[in-house]
Amino acid sequence: MRDWTHAEHAEATGREITRMAEVLRDRDMSTPVPTCPGWDLAALTAHTGGVHRWAAAMVRDLAERRYDRDRMELGLPADPGGYAAWLGEGAGSLPEALLSREPQAPMWAWGGDRHVRFWSRRQLHETVVHRVDAELALGLPVSVDEDVAADGVEEFFDILPYARWSPGVAELRGAGETISLQADTGAGWVVTVDPDRFHHARSLRPGTVTVRAATAADLLQVVWGRRSPQDYGVEGDAGLLGWWLERAVI
Repeated sequence: MRDWTHAEHAEATGREITRMAEVLRDRDMSTPVPTCPGWDLAALTAHTGGVHRWAAAMVRDLAERRYDRDRMELGLPADPGGYAAWLGEGAGSLPEALLSREPQAPMWAWGGDRHVRFWSRRQLHETVVHRVDAELALGLPVSVDEDVAADGVEEFFDILPYARWSPGVAELRGAGETISLQADTGAGWVVTVDPDRFHHARSLRPGTVTVRAATAADLLQVVWGRRSPQDYGVEGDAGLLGWWLERAVI
C-alpha cells in the first residue's frame, strides 16, 4: 500500500470518471441497480455527476459551509440518453477545480480532514464505488486498480466515524474485539472496537474475525456493502462480523 498526494487523487478521479462514463455509454438507463436499492442507472448517474459538480463548486469557493445540492443548477440533460456524456464532462472540470486550490486550504468537509485534500480523495472513491455499482448492475467484470482500492478501504475507515447520519455508527463499541480484512495481494487492516471508540491500523495479523479475499478491490466491495464477505472467506466469529457490517454503513 502506498500513500497518495492530493494531485494524485485528483488526477485519478478524472480517470475514474472517464471509466464510469464509458461503462454507461449507450446503456439502458432504466436498468435497476441492485446495490443501490430503488435506483436505476439514470439515478445513479445523476447522483454521481451531481456530487462531482457540487464538490467542485465548494472547492472553487473554498466554501465555509455545505452547499445545498438540491438548489444548484447542475446542467443535467432532459434526456437520460445524454447522462453518460454529461457525467464524462466532470473528468475535466472536477480535477481542474481540485487542482486550482492548495490541498491544505481550509474549507467545509463532512469528514475529519476539513481541507481541500479531503475532497480529492472523497471524489475518487465516490466515483470508484459507483462505477462498481454500474458494472454489477450490467453484469460486467469489476476491476479496480489495487492501489486505488487499498486507499479506498482505508478512506472508508477514516471517514466512518464522521457518518453521523448513520445511527449504527454510534453503536460500534466493544471490549477490544478485532475485525481483520486481508487481501492476498498484501493489503491488510485490523479494526479494533474499544469501549469508547473504534480505530483501525494497517496490519497483516488475523482478528477475532478475519475476512480473506484475493484483492483489495474485493475488500473495498465488502466494506461498502457491495459484496458479501461470504463470497470470499471468513474465519472466526462470523457473528461479530455481521454485527459490524450492519452498523458500519455510510
